[in-house]
Amino acid sequence: MLGLPIEEEDRRRRERSDLEEDFLALCHRHRLPAPEVNVRVGDHLVDFLWRERMVVVETDGYVYHRGRAAFEDDRARDLSLRGLGYDVMRFADSQIEGEPAQIAAVLGPRLATFPSSGPESRQGAP
Repeated sequence: MLGLPIEEEDRRRRERSDLEEDFLALCHRHRLPAPEVNVRVGDHLVDFLWRERMVVVETDGYVYHRGRAAFEDDRARDLSLRGLGYDVMRFADSQIEGEPAQIAAVLGPRLATFPSSGPESRQGAP
């Protein structure tokens, strides 16, 4: 057998970074609903998804999201997701670490309201 055995709990975890783990801890600490993690929405792999609320959160560390190409790719991704009816929120690593209560204050009400029955229900929304 090569490598170490993977425990069932580890097999279910889908975080790809410490930043994503920190965001999940923020959600837990502030009693926000648990999101799906690293899932496909259209052509995109998103960090966090609340499917029923049509909310996507992207967590951005400066190291991986600096420079013109990353800046433009992030905006193109956001525009595409918005075109599918998703509300896209983007939080920097420094915000997740230094302003968790403010993130929860913004995200919490968005997750608690605005029921949706799927992308088709928001297609005609302004």
